[in-house]
Amino acid sequence: MFSGIIEAVGSVVLRESNGADARIRIHTGRLELADVAIGDSIAVSGVCLTATMLEKNGFWADVSGETLSRTVLGELDVGSTVNLEKALTLASRLGGHLVTGHVDGVGHVVERSEQGRSVRLRVRAPEELARYIAPKGSVCVDGVSLTVNGVAGSEFMLNIVPHTLEQTTIGGYRAGCRVNLEVDIIARYLERLLLGERAAGADYAGLTLDKLLAAGFGRNGSGR
Repeated sequence: MFSGIIEAVGSVVLRESNGADARIRIHTGRLELADVAIGDSIAVSGVCLTATMLEKNGFWADVSGETLSRTVLGELDVGSTVNLEKALTLASRLGGHLVTGHVDGVGHVVERSEQGRSVRLRVRAPEELARYIAPKGSVCVDGVSLTVNGVAGSEFMLNIVPHTLEQTTIGGYRAGCRVNLEVDIIARYLERLLLGERAAGADYAGLTLDKLLAAGFGRNGSGR
């Protein structure tokens, strides 16, 4: 688990393709590795990766074909910058929100505008993720825990303060940038719980208004 509070910005220094998957070496910049062991998890722009080899100022990780196809890691070239966070310990402060490092989908920046010393971003999420993103809720963008300021359909608005702009890769975002998205874990589990026993059915396709009404969550708690 992670908190979405970025500890350092690193970069991809080497990438080796192995058929359907890949192996990458990450330069970790100022990230302290003294307490990291082989097999530990490190979030790379929101993707939980396992350190398979440690070096003085970096680590190697294997990236599966599934991860390459479902996240922006498949698009990173040598020299690309990445947000880094080590896994939480039980003694860690939870400054952001609970983040699993399991990316739900890839969105893209629609608009960037300056707002005083801050930056306002409008991001479009895949339609299937839109129902999990709520105003004043949390969302993880490239590993960064952020508060949703507003929602319009599948688009949501973010206000990025100067510290976050300076300490993460978000400072370089422009319209068209593709970003890893992880929705709030509580929203995902709540949907599953509301479906009850029907969640185990072969026709499970997520929570819908009809399913909520049939379960008694309509007016007067009596369905339709």
